[in-house]
Amino acid sequence: MPVGPTTRRRQLGADLRRLRERKGLTLEEAGALVGISKATLSRYERKEGGVKWPAVDALCREYEATDAERTALVTLAKGARIQGWWRSLADPVPESMNLMLTLEDEAVSEDHYACMYVPGLLQTRAYAEAVHRASEMRCSEQEIEHMVDIRMKRQELLERAQPPHLWAVIDEAVVRRAVGGRDVMRDQLSHLLDQAERPHVTVQVLPFAAGAHAAAVGSFVILGGPAPELDVVYVDIIGGGLFMEKPAELARYKLAFEYLRAQALDIERSAALLNQVSREL
Repeated sequence: MPVGPTTRRRQLGADLRRLRERKGLTLEEAGALVGISKATLSRYERKEGGVKWPAVDALCREYEATDAERTALVTLAKGARIQGWWRSLADPVPESMNLMLTLEDEAVSEDHYACMYVPGLLQTRAYAEAVHRASEMRCSEQEIEHMVDIRMKRQELLERAQPPHLWAVIDEAVVRRAVGGRDVMRDQLSHLLDQAERPHVTVQVLPFAAGAHAAAVGSFVILGGPAPELDVVYVDIIGGGLFMEKPAELARYKLAFEYLRAQALDIERSAALLNQVSREL
C-alpha cells in the first residue's frame, strides 16, 4: 500500500526521535550539532509542520544512522508535501475533515465501532444523504450533496488493489434504526451484507442481548498505520472529531475493540441477524 504524506511526516518524526534517543542526546544537544533550535527539532519530532530535508540529512549523520536509515528519512522528508485527492475538489473540504481524510487515505486497516450509524465506508448514497440531512440541519441541499459526494469518493479506498482491511462492529441499534425510511434501510442492509462478503471487510453485530459492553461511551475508529506507532484513534463529536495517538489512549481503545469483537455475534450469525431485520422491514 502506498504511504501518504501525513504518514510519511509522522513516520519521520518518530524515527528522528528514535535515532536521537539511541544516540543519547537531548533535544538541545542534537539541535546545536546541526544549527537548529531545540524548539524546531521538537517540532520535527512531534510531527508538526514542514521539515527541511538537509536538516534531516545532517541530523542522521550526527546520530550515526546507517546509510539505509539516512536515505529512508531524507526520502520521507522530501515526500511529506504531496497532497491528497480531496485537495483538487472544486468545492473545498471542511477543515475539520482534512486530517481524517488524510489518515484514512493512508491507513492499512480500520477498526470501527458504530453505535449510531453504519460506518461511512459502508453506507449507500441514500442512507448517507439521510444521515447528513438529519445531522446538518442548517446546510443547504448543495452542501449536503457535496458532503455525500466526498463520502462516496472515500469508499474508493475499498476498491484499491491493496485496500485497507475494514473491521466493523455494529451495534444492533444501528441495524434497527430505520434511517431514511424502510426502503432506504432495506437497501442499506443488503449493501452491508454484500460488502461483508469481500475478503477485506468484516462485519459483526453487537446484539442487545450482549448487555453492557466495553464502549458504551460512543462510536470510534482505530486507523491502523504501516507501523503500530502510527496508529490513531478517531472519536466523533458534534462539529468534528478528536484524534488520539498517545500510547495509553491507543491501548485503551484497542483493548475495548478486542472486547467488542468478542462480545459481538460471529460473522455468520451477524449476517443472519442482518437478513432477519431486513425481512422485518
